[in-house]
Formats: sequence, C-alpha cells, structure tokens
Amino acid sequence: MSELVTFGETMLRLTPPRGHRLSRVDRLDVHVGGAESNVAVGAANLGVDAAWVSLLPATDLGERIAYALRGEGVEPLVTWTETGRVGTYYFERGGMPRGRDVIYDREGAPIRDATPADAPLDRIRDAEVFFTTGITPALSEEVAETTGALLETARDAGVRTAFDVNYREKLWSPATARTALVDLLPSVDVLFVAERDAREVLALDGDAEQMARDLTAEYDFETVVVTLGEEGALALHDGTVTRQETFPADTVDPLGSGDAFASGFLAERMDGAPVEDALAYGAATAALKRTVEGDMARVSPDEVRALVEDGGKTDIER
Repeated sequence: MSELVTFGETMLRLTPPRGHRLSRVDRLDVHVGGAESNVAVGAANLGVDAAWVSLLPATDLGERIAYALRGEGVEPLVTWTETGRVGTYYFERGGMPRGRDVIYDREGAPIRDATPADAPLDRIRDAEVFFTTGITPALSEEVAETTGALLETARDAGVRTAFDVNYREKLWSPATARTALVDLLPSVDVLFVAERDAREVLALDGDAEQMARDLTAEYDFETVVVTLGEEGALALHDGTVTRQETFPADTVDPLGSGDAFASGFLAERMDGAPVEDALAYGAATAALKRTVEGDMARVSPDEVRALVEDGGKTDIER
C-alpha cells in the first residue's frame, strides 16, 4: 500500500547552460520532471510512501524516467508500451529582459491513450491520497476521461482526492480547460489553484478568499488552497481562512516550485497536522526547492522544519 498515489505524464527536460540560447547550444543538461511525479518525489523525500502511475515506452529513455523516480524513493507503477515515445521539453533560462521560455515536444507519448485498465486500480483504492493535475486531462480527450474515472474510483473507495489546476496555456485554452475541469472537480476533496487560474480559467471574481469560498460552495471541497505567487498562499478549510507568506529564497531553478508546495502541504496533512501547519510546510518546501537544480524537491524533513521554525509567519482569520 502506498500512502500517496499520483497519476500523470513525466518527461525528460533538456536545459541549455544558464545564459545560452537553445538555437546555439552544443550541450544540454538532462532532468526528469512531471507535475504529478514531482509531487510524489517531494512527498517521498518528506517521509511519505509514494507511488506514481503512468505509461512509458519500453525504451532506454522510458527506463531513465523510472530509474530517476526509484532513486528518489517513489515506486513507478508503469504500464510499459511497445509504441510511443518519451515526451521532452526544453527550458531556456535567460535573465531580464529576455526571461524564460519552455518548449514542449511531447506528441506521441503513450499516456495520451491511457485508459482506466492501464492503472492499478487496487493500489489507487488502497491509497490514503490520490493526486493528479489539470495538465493530465489537457493531453487528450481519452486521458481526460481516464483522469475522471480514476478520481471517481478513488473517491468511491473513500480515498482523499487532491487536484492541482496547474493550467498550461500551451496545452489548451481557458475555455476548453474550464469545460473539462467542471466535470472533474466534483470528485475532488482538496483543490490547489493559482489565483490567476481561478480568475482566467475558472472565471471567478473577487479576491482570493472570495474565490476560495465560491469554489467551496460550488463543489463542496474539503480544502481549497489558493496560491498567490510572491504574496504566499491562502487556504480555506472548515470555514476558516489561513494565510501563509512565502519564505525568501535564492532561485537556482524555479520549475517545480508549485509541485513542491503541494507535496509539502499533503505530506504534513497526511501526518495529521492542521491546515495552518501544512500551509507553512508547503511554503517552506517550495522555497527550498527553488534552491535545487531540476524539477524535483530534493529536500529533507529537517530542512523544511527548520525553515518553518526559523521564519514561518502564519495568520489565521476566524
């Protein structure tokens, strides 16, 4: 039995050295990354028994992904396919004013054809938490249906379901995403959503607290966590709003910070902590992740705990 089971695509990330342009580079750093596997890795490093469900081609590159996750303490529950390819993406890091850019090359990944039969349903039913994100249903109509079926499977088995909207404009439009998400959200217990996504994708108005209350009223969520970028995060649980500031961090690599936040929050909640402590734990995990190269939160419970105790500021509104 795994305490946390996640479902989604994981890719190889290819990154030019800092300051180099992709069109001119002759060397690329390789990392493994995907929102759902990132959450599994972060949680595993914080002491959670975690597994990741997906499809991978039976190739050396597919094995490279499975190998990386095993090395981080995550069990890959993979359906190996004879067709398809590993998706890749390129992350070009440039300072201001050029900024950063992500280029996807993920067509042909086998997860796009995933059905519920490809998932270990018994493992999902036996989990404490089942987690996925809005990236997965954006990949194809078929995997969107599968995502919904797996959420329903978990919910029907009494498993707490957690979902991060995690909107990606290069995968679908706000209107298309909204249509798909309103079908999935009734099966979700814990929702993570960036304030901008709540506004642009879910078409909500008001401030973060009002959006959290509107979402809870509409879908009867157990918990809604609204992330606010540099302003921190807000959680609504049992009618109580908790606010959490960000922890200052030198940013070595920003990718995966949101996934790290979710992993820290879920790990602490699964350990029985109240929402305010989980919110601080999530913020600290995200800050520490920003100091680590790659997509994964390679952090320790001691590091997270020390950061929370040294600089955590939590304000609870009752």
